Amino acid sequence: MRTRVSEMLGVRYPIIQGGMQWVGFAEMASAVSNAGAFGILTGLSQPTPEALAKEIARCRTMTDQPFGVNLTVFPTISPPPYGEYIDAIIEGGIRVVETAGPKSSDHWAKLKSAGIRIVHKCVAVRHALSAERAGVDAISIDGFECAGHPGEDDIPGLVLIPIAAKALKIPLIASGGIGDGRGMAAAMALGAEGINMGTRFEVTKEAPIHESIKQALLAGSERDTKLIFRTMKNTARVFRNAVTEEVVAIENRPGGAKFEDIRHLVAGSRGKAALDAGDPNGGVITAGMVIGLIDDIPSCEELVQRIVRECRAQLSGALAAMGS
Repeated sequence: MRTRVSEMLGVRYPIIQGGMQWVGFAEMASAVSNAGAFGILTGLSQPTPEALAKEIARCRTMTDQPFGVNLTVFPTISPPPYGEYIDAIIEGGIRVVETAGPKSSDHWAKLKSAGIRIVHKCVAVRHALSAERAGVDAISIDGFECAGHPGEDDIPGLVLIPIAAKALKIPLIASGGIGDGRGMAAAMALGAEGINMGTRFEVTKEAPIHESIKQALLAGSERDTKLIFRTMKNTARVFRNAVTEEVVAIENRPGGAKFEDIRHLVAGSRGKAALDAGDPNGGVITAGMVIGLIDDIPSCEELVQRIVRECRAQLSGALAAMGS
C-alpha cells in the first residue's frame, strides 16, 4: 500500500501507532513495526534520556523494521531536559520523530540537522500550515474524536481532514476516530495518505497494559469518553470512569476550579498505576471515541492485516458500485 507516507517511513503500510503515554514501550512499537506498520516509542514515558536510549536499543532487539519516537513538548514550569532526549534519539539512530505541542518547534532545527524526518501532530489547519512553512516533513491532523488533546476548536475529522489535505503540500496523516479499514478508506478518500491510531493499538494483545484495562475499553461505547480540563482551555479526551467524572464535577462547580483542585486526581503517576494494576477507575486513562468500534483484542499483525484488507475492499467496492 504505497503512498508518500509509507515511502517516507519505509514501511509496507501507511499506518502509524500513536505515541501513547505509558503505552508506547518497546513491546508495543516493535509489534506494530513487525506487522508492517510504523511503531512509535513514547519519549517521555521514559524517566530520563538515558532510559530512552536503553529503550531504543531494547526495541532494536525486538524488530529489524523501522520505528520512531514521539516527543511532546508543552510549556511547563519544570520542563524535562528535551535537548538531552533529542540527543538520545539522534544517537539511537532514529530516522523519524513524531512531535506534538506548541513548543516542539524549538527543537525541529536540531532534529533536521541530524537528517531526521519530522511528523508533526496538530489539531488545526492554521497550525499545520505554520509547521509546513517551518519545514516539517508530514502533518498528522487530530480530529475532535481523538484521544488526548483535541484542541479547543472542536472540528471533527470528516471536516478537518479534507480541509487540511486541500491546504497542505506535504503528506497528511489522519488521526482520531480510526479503528478499522472503513475508517482508513474514508481517511484516504478525504485526502490523507496514511492513518494514525492510538486507542485501537492500545486494545491489542501486545499492548503493555493490564488485561482488565483492555477489557474495560473493549466494553466501552462511543459515549464512554469524557472531556476534562475543558474549563481550563486545555481539553483532553479520556475514558469515562469514576476519576474523570469527579474531575468534571469539580470543574463545573460554582466559581470554577483551579488545576490545584484536581491535581491529585489527574497525576500521571496515578494514571500509570491504574494501567499497571488493572484498575479502570484508578486514574485518568486516555482513550478516544473509537472505543465504540472496538470489539476484539487481536494481535498487532492480525489488526494491521485486517485493516489493510478492509480498506482495499471498501475502496474497490465503492468504485465498483459507482461504476455500476
